[in-house]
Amino acid sequence: MKCFNCFKGKSRTRELKSVPELKDQTISDNSAAQRSIPELYEEKAHNLRVFSFLELRNATNGFNRLLKIGEGGFGSVYKGSIKPADGQGDWIVVAVKKLNKDSLQGHKQWVAEVQFLGVVEHPNLVKLIGYCATDGERGIQRLLVYEFMPNKSLEDHLFSRVLSTLPWQTRLQIALGAAQGLAYLHEELEVQVIYRDFKSSNVLLDEDFKPKLSDFGLAREGPIDGHTHVSTAVVGTYGYAAPDYIETGHLTTKSDVWSFGVVLYEILTGRRSLERNLPTMEQKLLDWVKQFPADSRKFSMIIDPRLRNQYSLSAARKIAMLADSCLSKSANDRPKMSQVVESLKQIIQVPEEGGPSDKRSHESSGTHPVGSAKKPDQMGVSESRKTGMDHLARSSKNTNVVGLVLATDRDPRKPVLIKAIFTIEMVGVWVKADSKWAHVREGHSCFIAPQQGILLTD
Repeated sequence: MKCFNCFKGKSRTRELKSVPELKDQTISDNSAAQRSIPELYEEKAHNLRVFSFLELRNATNGFNRLLKIGEGGFGSVYKGSIKPADGQGDWIVVAVKKLNKDSLQGHKQWVAEVQFLGVVEHPNLVKLIGYCATDGERGIQRLLVYEFMPNKSLEDHLFSRVLSTLPWQTRLQIALGAAQGLAYLHEELEVQVIYRDFKSSNVLLDEDFKPKLSDFGLAREGPIDGHTHVSTAVVGTYGYAAPDYIETGHLTTKSDVWSFGVVLYEILTGRRSLERNLPTMEQKLLDWVKQFPADSRKFSMIIDPRLRNQYSLSAARKIAMLADSCLSKSANDRPKMSQVVESLKQIIQVPEEGGPSDKRSHESSGTHPVGSAKKPDQMGVSESRKTGMDHLARSSKNTNVVGLVLATDRDPRKPVLIKAIFTIEMVGVWVKADSKWAHVREGHSCFIAPQQGILLTD
């Protein structure tokens, strides 16, 4: 998903020397009592390693395209290896971001990232190891060196068919860790930091799937001296930026809270905030989920089918309610990220599907978990439909059944390949096969064919 910006006019960026500077990142009326990010950076700049261009070229085998692990509007990211600062011990695997030479705006973001990551320090923020800034015969070279995150991004695991599905508890822990990273930026530093580009692709995962926020190129200092917001050019990513920020250019920490609410729904549904491949009514995630309120019987229809019912329905409802509070129209009605952190900690304590709290909540609300949904004869399904389904079951009695027939709301052009036992077209009903039940979602047609899997159309 591409970023957007609404910059007016052009600005010149001074030539960089040994220490990155970005004076226009500060707010003009900065008080003596509260130091700015550039001032704090001056204290901590010595913690960053300064690399030569040759070192990083060798570290990436000449920026070998086979080592490229990412690419954006302002440059490419490569996997590489560097020696420890003292030259002793094993080589360190790193990620090297190389800025495009002709990217003026990218240069501004590069400087911002050096300064912000040079100041912050938290388990849920990616670590900046060092940078390279040279102006030689080969032109301007700007590079950043980060700790390597082997499990890619939250976006990759939520939406890729190649990577394994994130289990329910892992998703919750990722949400909690990301929230803790934002809370640190908003409330635990000497100067408030607004991240401004929170999205699933910027949540990287380490070897233990612990989340770390990356890409601080759009970060800004928060308001000071009693000001309620920072007035700034509107930049961000479609589908994640808060509508009040887009309309007014008034940036606050509550802009990040909105973005976090969007990602919570991505975690719940396994859908992107904006997906052009889906039917028109389902392309915008936030519009689609409104049809399935957290307190409704049909809420479970939005849960990512790749979870295969291995989740807590009561916890999922609470996550949706938390997301809704983050997505409040009025920024003042949105919670602080520290409050979000506390809410997530409480939700994570809810037992897995089938646990005591889930059982009570299903019985009291009259709802049921996806994995234990009632069969047609318990749901008031008409006799004619039950007869038809029983006929299907009898006709397939002598067929080798490999697995449960599943319905999915994924892209029709990318069906889930499974083995099935018959061909059927039914809408909004249950299908029985060899004592196993499957539900075809309302509003979709489910075509099941041997060796071909399931396709959904509207």
